[in-house]
Amino acid sequence: MSDLPVVVIGAGPQGLAAAAHLLERGLDPIVLESGRGPGAAVAEWGHVRLFSEWSELVDQAAARLLERTGWTAPTSGYPTGAEWVEQYLAPLGKVLGERVRYDARVTGVSRKGRDRLVDADRGEQPFTIHLTDAAGNESRLEARAVIDASGTWRKPNPAGADGLPALGETANSDLVTYSVPDSQAPGRYAGKHTVLLGAGASALNAIIELDRIAQQHPDTTITWVLRRGSTATTYGGGEADQLPQRGALGLRARAAVEAGRVQVVTGFRTAEIRRASEGDTGRAVVVAEDGRELAPADSLVVLTGFRPDLSFLSELRLDLDPTLEAPRNIAVEIDPNIHSCGSVQATGARDLAHAQEPNLYVVGMKSYGRAPTFLAMTGFEQVRSIAAMLAGDVEAAERIELVLPDTGVCGGSGLYDDPESASGGGCCAPAPALLTIGGPASLSVGGASSCGTSSGGCG
Repeated sequence: MSDLPVVVIGAGPQGLAAAAHLLERGLDPIVLESGRGPGAAVAEWGHVRLFSEWSELVDQAAARLLERTGWTAPTSGYPTGAEWVEQYLAPLGKVLGERVRYDARVTGVSRKGRDRLVDADRGEQPFTIHLTDAAGNESRLEARAVIDASGTWRKPNPAGADGLPALGETANSDLVTYSVPDSQAPGRYAGKHTVLLGAGASALNAIIELDRIAQQHPDTTITWVLRRGSTATTYGGGEADQLPQRGALGLRARAAVEAGRVQVVTGFRTAEIRRASEGDTGRAVVVAEDGRELAPADSLVVLTGFRPDLSFLSELRLDLDPTLEAPRNIAVEIDPNIHSCGSVQATGARDLAHAQEPNLYVVGMKSYGRAPTFLAMTGFEQVRSIAAMLAGDVEAAERIELVLPDTGVCGGSGLYDDPESASGGGCCAPAPALLTIGGPASLSVGGASSCGTSSGGCG
């Protein structure tokens, strides 16, 4: 299979970086992107400002490839999604040229002549990738390896607290959005009542955008709905966060709440979304599992996380954690049921491998399954390691070249139903003295948390 290409699914930040690393290793990548250009998903939230600096948003192999064309890396500041595309992802897609195929939607991945049931010589067969283009034409190509960097943007979690769409969520979809509002386009929200469901960085960004609208349009009302019974860790690490702008999101959201411009409802698990009344086609009422009802809303913003699309990988033998739908080897690091501090280690090729499907890797946001706490630089380290492994440089593949910044949040486990009984286990356990071996944490890039791991972040 050495003459076959490595197929990368997705031309987002991690997919394009994977192609750059593969080229640098002398391998032949083909990138398949369902959108019409590089960073198509990022462009859809282009108004949102990232909390990572430029230096954390540019892959080093990609930078080396771009610099040959005279490109200069942005050196400071926090770009919006649109700026990330314009100044980095679009130039990278251009320099990769025909290696990136747009309007190419992957509909299935399997092994040549082997469905999921067949053991015989499975790992010795090339992968087969089935595609459709924008016109619906079908095609198929073969690959020596597959790197799935397709992300999770197209699979937002629904509003229902049981993981399924709330009753009426689909029927009332005209009032529901799953993306961060844009304060520069306030029409849908100005002077109206918006209900926001969710926590995490996306929800904090949404609070900030909605609050800007509320300050310009005083009749605007905002209700922020949380499933958990406490806001204790909702605002993040604040000034303790080693990514200052990530910490600032929580501080700004807290200020809006404390100023009375945002009303918070806790312990609310959504069961139903229904029209306010039989004749009211423009508003909906959100109903909790315990029967509580919120005031009629003109818009519902649902930011309850994302989940991976595994449908086109159904003929492959994925080794996934049954809870998170993430590679089994990294699940314990990112499972919020075990700890809630958001601390994870950098992950490499061995962490992301699937034992029964050699040379298949799921990377980027999708590698975290349903878990949060992902950073772009986590993905860059993943694809660097995978490219090295595919090129046979095992030493480089197993070397960790990234330490992630700490979130400053350490809430322990057991927070879901009873915040007061949160344990100090998991990442929040007191640090053994032995963790100081090798130098003080202050000398480490990003520092170390109490469990000896370092944290990622969402968005």
